[in-house]
Order: sequence, then C-alpha cells, then structure tokens
Amino acid sequence: MIVTRFAPSPNGSLHLGHAFSAIVAHDLARERGGRFLLRIEDIDGARSRPELAEEFRADLAWLGLEWDEVAPQSARVASYTAAADRLRGEGLLYPCTCTRAEIAAAAKTVGPEGPVYPGTCKGRAVDTGEPAAWRLDVAEALARTGPLTWTDECAGVQQADPARLGDVVLVRKDRETPASYHLAATLDDAADGVTLVTRGRDLFAATHIHRLLQALLGLPVPTWHHHPLLLDREGRKLAKRRNSPSLADRRRAGEDGLTLAADLRAGRFPAGISLGE
Repeated sequence: MIVTRFAPSPNGSLHLGHAFSAIVAHDLARERGGRFLLRIEDIDGARSRPELAEEFRADLAWLGLEWDEVAPQSARVASYTAAADRLRGEGLLYPCTCTRAEIAAAAKTVGPEGPVYPGTCKGRAVDTGEPAAWRLDVAEALARTGPLTWTDECAGVQQADPARLGDVVLVRKDRETPASYHLAATLDDAADGVTLVTRGRDLFAATHIHRLLQALLGLPVPTWHHHPLLLDREGRKLAKRRNSPSLADRRRAGEDGLTLAADLRAGRFPAGISLGE
C-alpha cells in the first residue's frame, strides 16, 4: 500500500507552497488507495512553536484534506541518538567545530545546499568539550556501500551522488536541535512506513544523502516524487522567511479553502504566483 506524508515544521505559518505540497501528497495517496500521513517536524530548537501545529491541522482541514497523524519528531529523539551513535561507533562520523563563516571562507565549491564543507576537521584532533557538530564521512561511507541508485517518479532512476553535498552535518552543534534534517527525515520516513516521499524539487539533491543513510542504516528504500515549486513574481520559491501570505490569514479572512484547493489542483494560481518547471 502506498503511504505518503506531509511534514511541516512549526516555525512559521503555512503558505500556498505548503498547500500545494500537501495536496500533491494527499491526492497521490488517495488515487492509489493508500494513506496520507501528517508528521510535525518540531525539533527546530527555540524556533519551534507548539501552537502552530494546531494551526496546521486547521489549515489542512480547511483545504478538505484528511490524514492520519503520526508521532512528532520531538517524540523520536531517542531514535536519532541511537542512529548517530551507531554511525559514530562505525567510524563514519567525525566532530566539526567550524563556523559557517569559516566554511564559507574555506570552501572551494558550492553545492546544492551552499558552500561544500572542505573537510577541515576530518582527521584532526577536535576538542569535543566545545560545541561540535558531527559530520558524515561521505567518502568512507560510499567505500562501504558501493554504488547506489534511487528512483524519482518524475525524473526516473538516479545514480546516487552524495559527494556533491560534501560531508553533511547529521548532529548539529545546537543541543536544542538533536538531529539534522537529513538524519531525522530519513529515520522518520522509515519508521512511518512511507513508500512515496513527496516533496518539492528544492530537496531533490538531499535525496542523494538520504539514499546513502538508508544503505548505512539498513532502512527500506522508498520511491520519491519531487514536484515543481510555486514561485513568486521574482521567480523565487514561496518561503516563510519572505513572509509569503499564510493559509491561516486566508482562512480567517473567509476565503473558501475547498475552492482554493480545487484551483491549485487545476493549475489556477493567485496573481503573481506561478508553477516552476
């Protein structure tokens, strides 16, 4: 049975881009007789606002979606710790005390997620008494797994190339945030039995790392569906940090959520909003 999910972070209100993503995941599950899950990704330290989770539920109901809710990330911290400990024990993680500014200054290439970490702390003694992130040694990991592939419903079979992202962080310096997106989302999707990971094309490159983590941790391998993004007038994806109009504001203003959902499905977008390639 197909299982999809929508996994918002309660660090800001949902906008039209989130609505589109939730509808894609919901409709793919319903069309194929499967389940659509809601998972609240609430481990973003002080930025997580618990009251927003209830707002999200109201927004999804307003759009006419139905879901099964699974445990939030805050209830899964032990699984992240266990996975990190396992990888650390296998010699696949190393501590890193570099700041973002130091990484930007030293990086020789820019990858899908920004400056690619140049491996400054790899192989050197690091005082773990100071705040340190733990990075995945991607080269060593690939030496153990060998070549990997993954499949996207829109783009076909992909050769996994996690090295293009560099040695990503799996455990962050910030102790309030126990795991990076890469580690937490990969573990959660496996635990929830997600068989089709639906998300925007901006996360396409992250899948290379997630496929590697699945191989290292012995997790099931889903299929992915990376859908186009909704863009603003400047061709930028809609984003919380740019104060894109929220679903909650539209809902409270009396807009009809079912009509909005139908328009999004039909490719009819509000003025200034378009669907990317």
